[in-house]
Amino acid sequence: MVSCRVSLPISFRLMAVWLCAICAWPALAGTAEEVDPWERMNRGIYRFNDTLDRYTLKPVAKGYQWVTPDPVERGVNNMFRNLQEIRNLLNQLLQGKPVMAASDTARFLVNTTVGVVGIFDVASHMGLERHEEDFDQTLAVWGVPQGPYFVMPFFGPKTVRGVAGLSVDAFVHPLEEVDHIPTRNVSVATDYVSRRAELLKVEDVIFGDPYVFMRDAYLQQREALIRDGEVEDDFGSGFDETF
Repeated sequence: MVSCRVSLPISFRLMAVWLCAICAWPALAGTAEEVDPWERMNRGIYRFNDTLDRYTLKPVAKGYQWVTPDPVERGVNNMFRNLQEIRNLLNQLLQGKPVMAASDTARFLVNTTVGVVGIFDVASHMGLERHEEDFDQTLAVWGVPQGPYFVMPFFGPKTVRGVAGLSVDAFVHPLEEVDHIPTRNVSVATDYVSRRAELLKVEDVIFGDPYVFMRDAYLQQREALIRDGEVEDDFGSGFDETF
């Protein structure tokens, strides 16, 4: 069986292509037309993803949630989040955030050891807050504009800059180092199902045009993560709240 691992040269070639696309696009002012110039195509991909989710991933996630006791579900969630601390740490260093990097290093060490490979989130009880960092945020800190909003098949909402970041984040994920392909595939699938199950409880908050809601919520959340705080909505959906 052929391994699906992304090699370093391929990963960086993909990143280079997307960065060229980003740099060729002017900085966006923030209106819906400028942020989402590919709306017609994006809506088509959104409908494809939504149909796929409705008839495959969502039923699996519901079944997973139904058969899995809450403590086990939390433990699985915690374990996969603990693996993401490697990504968080690397991007904090690239963004020049040594204090956060030190905090997340301590968090990873505590949860990996005392928390039994991250199953128990001991670090949070010790006051070590979890941060969310990825290469999309790193590119933003470096001054790379986000580029147009783009819905990826299977992966969902992104921006052009976010697609470039995705290739790098995938390369540094610890699961990429698992050589036994069936084990790696099962681990990745479990991670996706666990994340989808976690989102089941927030679906009721969606109102109006689901596509516009998801686009504006995604862009506002990304802006909040990049700024390490709250931002007001500038994307025209009528969202007055801050995240």
